[in-house]
Amino acid sequence: MESEIANCSKRNEHFSGHIRLAGINPNCWYMIAKSSDIKERPVRREIWNQPVVLFRTGHGELRALEDRCAHRLVRLSHGRVKDDRIECAYHGWQYNGDGRCVHIPHLASRASLPNCQIRSFSIVEKRGFVWLFPGDPELSGSLAPMEMKEWEDLNEIPSFVRLTCRAHFSYLIENLMDMYHGSLHAQYQVWTAQSLQEVMEAENQVTATYQATTYYRIKDLGSILQLFIPSLRKLHSAPLTVTYDYPNWKSTLGEDFKIYCLICPVNERLTEAYLIHYTSIAKFKSLNDVPVVFRRLLRRALSNVAKRLLANLVRQDVLMIEEEQSAFDKDPVHPPVEVNRTIRRVQQLIRRQAVNPS
Repeated sequence: MESEIANCSKRNEHFSGHIRLAGINPNCWYMIAKSSDIKERPVRREIWNQPVVLFRTGHGELRALEDRCAHRLVRLSHGRVKDDRIECAYHGWQYNGDGRCVHIPHLASRASLPNCQIRSFSIVEKRGFVWLFPGDPELSGSLAPMEMKEWEDLNEIPSFVRLTCRAHFSYLIENLMDMYHGSLHAQYQVWTAQSLQEVMEAENQVTATYQATTYYRIKDLGSILQLFIPSLRKLHSAPLTVTYDYPNWKSTLGEDFKIYCLICPVNERLTEAYLIHYTSIAKFKSLNDVPVVFRRLLRRALSNVAKRLLANLVRQDVLMIEEEQSAFDKDPVHPPVEVNRTIRRVQQLIRRQAVNPS
């Protein structure tokens, strides 16, 4: 059976079903793994009910095929990479990077290879992540993965957290776009959204700007200790901007903090993502006079400085998101009461992008 994605390269004008049943737009680049996850062995991933096997050739080039041997329909990810091909663990059938069967070890000497091919996917490595295009391959060249210019900026200190929630991806997006839930994280003194100032829309985007209060501000290198020592924190106002740049998300808090959420909708009840938090030290102009090699060492030493804080926020958010999904599964008829106009705009964007799951 062909995957839903293979059958849905075109999206509807507007998905009219329940928002928690909306599919994805396959004609986008999706983060599916970190580059460092793909080494010598094949790796299995899934994007909207489509199992995918990722592997590297002997030259380190990345390939992505549907995770299914055409012979007995078992997972190719059980196998191994051999001579730049992936070999099925069951009977040794081998496939090249285009998904074509190129070798069967037990085939009679004069017999021809069967004319069978499994699906291959467009794939790129960018900013430390593997991006996969599950839709029409002819469109992949005209689109690009989400930009993240901070990735190589020595003035931006990154922290990474992987997120897994057993819920439809829309719940995660709504959580990230509704900044009125700062009270959930009160014990970590992160932010409190005072008021929604503006909501702007584009074809593939919704941006909301809140006026917020936060305890974090970078004045000097010692300010980074605020992440660990509550007594050093002082409350101040700062704009908080959040953007759903379909299918991913990004935000800025004042001048010092940025967060990206790279989202992989696995299926209707499972969403995986990476949060990348950047703490800016660009205010310290004197660092520009330091040799690059030492600035790189400093960035490496400070990397993941906010990881523990970020992981605690994620843990609290995931608990709420999964409870929302559970409530919907028990009673899908009665919708929650929503007052934040940002969420309505987000749901409209998801509907515009969605394919009909039927």
